[in-house]
Amino acid sequence: MFKAVNVLQAAIILVLAGCASAPNVATSQAQGSQTRTQEQAANSPTAQNKSTSQPDQESETTKKTVTLAQVSPRAAAAPAIQAGSSVNQAKGFTDANGQLLPDIQAYAREVSQTRNVPLNHVTQLLRTAHYNPKVARLMTPSGGRIKRSWVTYRKRYVEPVRINQGIAFWQEHQALLNQTASQYGVPVSVIVAIIGVETLYGRYTGSFAVLDALATLGFRNPDPNRPERSQLFRDQLADLIELDWKNELDALNATGSFAGAMGLPQFMPGSLRRFAADGDRDNEIDLHGSVADAVASVARFLRLHGWEPGLPVFAPVTVPANAAKWVDGGLKPTLSWPELQQAGFQARPGHANDAWTRYRLGVIDLLDEPRNLAEYRVATPNFFALTEYNRSYFYATSVAELANILADRMGYGRAF
Repeated sequence: MFKAVNVLQAAIILVLAGCASAPNVATSQAQGSQTRTQEQAANSPTAQNKSTSQPDQESETTKKTVTLAQVSPRAAAAPAIQAGSSVNQAKGFTDANGQLLPDIQAYAREVSQTRNVPLNHVTQLLRTAHYNPKVARLMTPSGGRIKRSWVTYRKRYVEPVRINQGIAFWQEHQALLNQTASQYGVPVSVIVAIIGVETLYGRYTGSFAVLDALATLGFRNPDPNRPERSQLFRDQLADLIELDWKNELDALNATGSFAGAMGLPQFMPGSLRRFAADGDRDNEIDLHGSVADAVASVARFLRLHGWEPGLPVFAPVTVPANAAKWVDGGLKPTLSWPELQQAGFQARPGHANDAWTRYRLGVIDLLDEPRNLAEYRVATPNFFALTEYNRSYFYATSVAELANILADRMGYGRAF
């Protein structure tokens, strides 16, 4: 997702069409979080919501959680490509002789130099790219402001089809999912919910040529309100070219969303390059064909972006009447629990796990502008980890609520 000062919660078009592309890698927010993992696991929603019909399975999952995998990015962050520019023209990227246009040539040279890819390879790929008018149309913002509606958004993603197919997906891949959750400390329910929200468990992964989409958005679709957007797409295009050179994907045949997101979890090339995981250990990462790779990549992405094993997504808190005062619209938790307590926020009784009180928190709003309503919640670092996947309060909350419904059906693994 793109960096933003305020969260965009529009229900029609989400930034980058709902995909993982966060550039930042988070670190633990509390001192000694790894040493507290065992305590948090014992008090986690997973442990608190055991099903009597599956005691052995859940007990084993909880025991494994204390031996979490150490995770780090697969590759370092790459420098932004300075060459190239975006112009609002419906034309291709080569001249009448099939040669790259001057600004595209300059871009190719810089990609070659900074990514250690032979210039001929970069040039050949860019010469095959085509302008896609449908991509440009889908990414162009609508003229008027869309009223935000949490109620409408939630109905789109927390609904019977995703719930029923989510249960089927969970049951089919249960052993794999339990192992992944134990390895990374991310509940099965959250992993399944993300894949459900992103692609309906692989049913809709997108049929756009990723090379064409990224070239179109990087060179032919400027947004005057967000000039950095085209730059970010050009960087994603560079990631795609690098992955192709390393034989980690086939750029000429890669397909995905109109924004270039790929596979069951809808990873952008940059996220595939840095955060994806080889879940089935076959020495390649296939986010389209390997469920093991897809679920491990989701879990690994979240861990690398601030997910704290054992914490709920939302703190069990009653908010005061003036909760709106504490909403800053940002994507990082900045408040301490003592601050919120002094402001009138109260922990609800009956929740033994209070580990979240030792972390930075944030107050988030879920607006329903057509009805002039708002709901307020206290979010933990795990909520903000979800917003790194898609930078929207609506998105993160939908994932968490779908996860809870799935977990309740399966008998374990609630998100909050």
